[in-house]
Amino acid sequence: MAEAERIIGTPDTPDAAGDGQERPEAEQEQAPERPRGRRRIAVLFAVAVFAYLLDLVSKMIVVAELEHHEPIEIVGDWLRLAAIRNAGAAFGFGEAFTVIFTVIAAAVIVVIARLARKLYSLPWAIALGLLLGGALGNLTDRIFRSPGVFEGAVVDFIAPKHFAVFNLADSAIVCGGILIVILSFRGLDPDGTVHRD
Repeated sequence: MAEAERIIGTPDTPDAAGDGQERPEAEQEQAPERPRGRRRIAVLFAVAVFAYLLDLVSKMIVVAELEHHEPIEIVGDWLRLAAIRNAGAAFGFGEAFTVIFTVIAAAVIVVIARLARKLYSLPWAIALGLLLGGALGNLTDRIFRSPGVFEGAVVDFIAPKHFAVFNLADSAIVCGGILIVILSFRGLDPDGTVHRD
């Protein structure tokens, strides 16, 4: 019986396909790529969740402990923690366009979610995860904080001397953007391919 199964090639044998023929080479190559893509997507969302939660928790602490209090000096007056409400974009720009910045942040999130389906590059996964986490962090403020839905002011608290006050979401967005610029200059695409101009 075992000899007959070996000759016929049942599905239990490793080399046998369902019809007794070997699978095409292209089909064999595609099989391992899917798990790799899923791992990159998992990295993207893990980085995004980490950046988002870090930003959210830091803002909750700042609102509870630092708002309406004197700034805390970290490195003299060169770096302080000072809670402010920012109705504009990152670093306090464009305070008259809060709704527009809210729409832009939502659009960025949608674009990143769509791009994730073609993601096979680990560095791109990290970069997009930082962008996604930062965008979600500030978008949460714009939706849920006063003065109203989609017009909320973002909580900023990191205040370097001679520089705009910002938060961890802004930092994640900037770091993600810098990483994307570097990857683009090196010719690495989100799908893992490398192009040379």
